[in-house]
Amino acid sequence: MSDTTSTTFGGRRAVPLNNSNAAEANLPTEELVGLVPRGVNLQEYLHVTSVHLFKERWDSNKIDHHTDQYDNNNLIVRRGQSFYVQIDFNRPYNPRRDHFRVEYVIGRYPQENKGTYIPVPIVSEFQSGKWGAKVIMNEDRSVRLSIQSSPECIVGKFRMYVAVWTPYGILRTPRNQETDTYILFNPWCEEDAVYLDDEKERQEYVLNDIGVIFYGDFNNMKSRSWSYGQFEDGILDACLYVMDRAQMDLSGRGNPIKVSRVGSAMVNAKDDEGVLVGSWDNIYAYGVPPSAWTGSVDILLEYRSSEKPVRYGQCWVFAGVFNTFLRCLGIPARVITNYFSAHDNDANLQMDIFLEEDGRVSSKLTKDSVWNYHCWNEAWMTRPDLPVGFGGWQAVDSTPQENSDGMYRCGPASVQAVKHGHVCFQFDAPFVFAEVNSDVIYIRAKKDGTHVVESVDTTHIGKLIVTKKVGEDGIEDITDTYKFQEVKKEEVLVRAGEYMSQLLEQAFLHFFVTARVNESMDILAKQKSVVLTIPKVIIKVRGAAMVGSDMVVTVEFTNPLDESLQNVWMHLEGPGVIRPKRKMFREIQPNSTVQWEELCRPWVSGHRKLIASMTSDSLRHVYGELDLEIQRRPSI
Repeated sequence: MSDTTSTTFGGRRAVPLNNSNAAEANLPTEELVGLVPRGVNLQEYLHVTSVHLFKERWDSNKIDHHTDQYDNNNLIVRRGQSFYVQIDFNRPYNPRRDHFRVEYVIGRYPQENKGTYIPVPIVSEFQSGKWGAKVIMNEDRSVRLSIQSSPECIVGKFRMYVAVWTPYGILRTPRNQETDTYILFNPWCEEDAVYLDDEKERQEYVLNDIGVIFYGDFNNMKSRSWSYGQFEDGILDACLYVMDRAQMDLSGRGNPIKVSRVGSAMVNAKDDEGVLVGSWDNIYAYGVPPSAWTGSVDILLEYRSSEKPVRYGQCWVFAGVFNTFLRCLGIPARVITNYFSAHDNDANLQMDIFLEEDGRVSSKLTKDSVWNYHCWNEAWMTRPDLPVGFGGWQAVDSTPQENSDGMYRCGPASVQAVKHGHVCFQFDAPFVFAEVNSDVIYIRAKKDGTHVVESVDTTHIGKLIVTKKVGEDGIEDITDTYKFQEVKKEEVLVRAGEYMSQLLEQAFLHFFVTARVNESMDILAKQKSVVLTIPKVIIKVRGAAMVGSDMVVTVEFTNPLDESLQNVWMHLEGPGVIRPKRKMFREIQPNSTVQWEELCRPWVSGHRKLIASMTSDSLRHVYGELDLEIQRRPSI
């Protein structure tokens, strides 16, 4: 198929942007090569009389593709999965001499290399990942086809044509809105980027049109039902209009990463005239208060009909509407609530709370903030742009908080990347990481302009992260999908009897701890040395601390153990006060005290020191000392 313009620059055709699903450029009903000889009637060649799409709710096409709930009269199928089409001709079809094909076109400037013009060849067997049509019935004047779409094709509303070849060119069916076909993402197809292998989760995250959104406070959680209404009349067209309004190139609409990122920008009206205007000032004179909404349908239909942003929304309303957008297009999605959610204004991955000298929060210096709760969405998809292991749930947030690549949007950010701290991965992983896992730093701003860190709270942010349970309205705690467990201690009792016989001179215990992660079989290891608290020898004196005077030195020791000490030696000395001495105790009973007294006469005045130690078979490095001031003897 040729482009609609023939202007070329440097060997390339200059084709205008194809960024609207609603815009059309109809294909010609005849593409003839040269002049048709006189007397030739093109109508005598194979000619299409009607096309049947089996598009009723009870037909296999919609039931097999899980699209029978859509309140829409057109055929709606999911990509990568075959569907049926019947074509009636003016005479019996002879595959040896008759040639035809089905064509799908989207947008105004269709190109085969962009995926906006799709010629579907008649094949004997389907090839994985490619478009194709098999003839499964050829009776009388009717041919029934099984058509397989590519699992990577554009998601949107396609126009359908049937083209027949003649010796003089192509005859094509005219434009017929009744054969328009919607193609959606397919979580049931293993080759689709949004494939989800759990049927219960597909029922919940794709087909459930009523959900529960949690809000309130960590200590007083509340919930409200929300009507997503993704199958209601007009909602599918409204969701396609959202992408048109964003001027999203049609060639990118088969990529869930791009679709979810565009959606996160367009659900808010902050910088692109998107769906919802946010308001947090409790003034809603020009619209509907956020708390009054009960679902997404009215919001999306009003936006589509008025082509103007709807007033007003807050985080749970943005999340509810975004969830509708994602599920309607076939991307598995759910609403998340994060209690004590951080807003990292300066992108330093921490909450900096500045305090005045009197302890009040400085509104001038404090730019970061913490919300009692915040709602966003998760969308399920592969992430071929990231290393292996970072697909699955992706955080996407349409509440306008911070600018991302020039627009107010957030995500998709791999939840696994957030959990493991890989904040270098696109998109907006640092911001999501800070929302759930940043530390709160309390900083005192002194009058001299200096700042002093007063305290750090490592557990306040991301206290609890929840979503609706699969198949029921209860609450599911998914905190551990975003972060590892906080500041948790396990105590291991090590009894004296386990180490006393092996204790070395310095009384150190060396711990080597290993652990295995069952899910990944990774081994974690850490070492730590601990110095035991050793009992002391107590030294006491009585009598005059004077040169030449008698003085009694008492050495005292209490056995702190629950076992007896055997063969205990006590040593005592003090230069200028007492010569080295020692004494043996055969046994010291548990928790009992022994004393040893020695008489001495100091012979050196000034600052002196008595030193004592105790050693035994099982307890060593026991020590004690006493400082003395020995007076001179008065002269006669």
